[in-house]
Amino acid sequence: MGSDDKQRHKRHIGRRAVLLGGGAAVVGGGVWAQDEIRRMWRGMPWARKPRKEGELDHAGAEWIAANPANWRLADRPDDYRIDRVVVHVVQGSYPTALKVFKDPWHGAATHYVVRKDGHVAQMIRELDVAFHAGNREYNERSVGIEHEGFVDRPEDFTDAMYEASAKLTAGICARYGLPVDRKHIIGHVEVPGTDHTDPGPHWDWDRYMKLVREAAEAAQAEQAGA
Repeated sequence: MGSDDKQRHKRHIGRRAVLLGGGAAVVGGGVWAQDEIRRMWRGMPWARKPRKEGELDHAGAEWIAANPANWRLADRPDDYRIDRVVVHVVQGSYPTALKVFKDPWHGAATHYVVRKDGHVAQMIRELDVAFHAGNREYNERSVGIEHEGFVDRPEDFTDAMYEASAKLTAGICARYGLPVDRKHIIGHVEVPGTDHTDPGPHWDWDRYMKLVREAAEAAQAEQAGA
């Protein structure tokens, strides 16, 4: 057998071994194992959804890529169901958030960052798992939105920021069929096991949820009239 033939033979055996090994795992682990195998399969290059560099999930956002060390390639919601939006506050400026999320040593990033003037940057595709919640399960099931400012400065939470963020969250809820309520739209502080306190006591949840509902209703009315 020639060297090229040997290499092809090894690749064939390798893939067959993965599939056979996966089959054994299904027998031993049941539904959980089946889910893991499906996720592994979807993670293979030939099984992923088509992607384009800089493609946006939220119309009007600016694409600014986070470092790949701060997120994990996925194929959501096929491999992980999305059922949460997590609201964060930077504890710093918009440029600071962009800088650290582009830093491979930072170890964390959110899908979106919202500036005080309402400008939105998308740094990670919603398809992918961002390391933002401090809890693996919540990372896999949520979309994270960072907001410029400090938790102890209510003046940082501007009208433009609330409105832009609410429109963003309403769009996420529509894409994944999430109810617009506080069970599905939460603060970082509400993630189990986290030691973070954001968005803090000055984040106006009543106002924010009202704006999200209004944005969702406006989008539905626009679609109905189209």
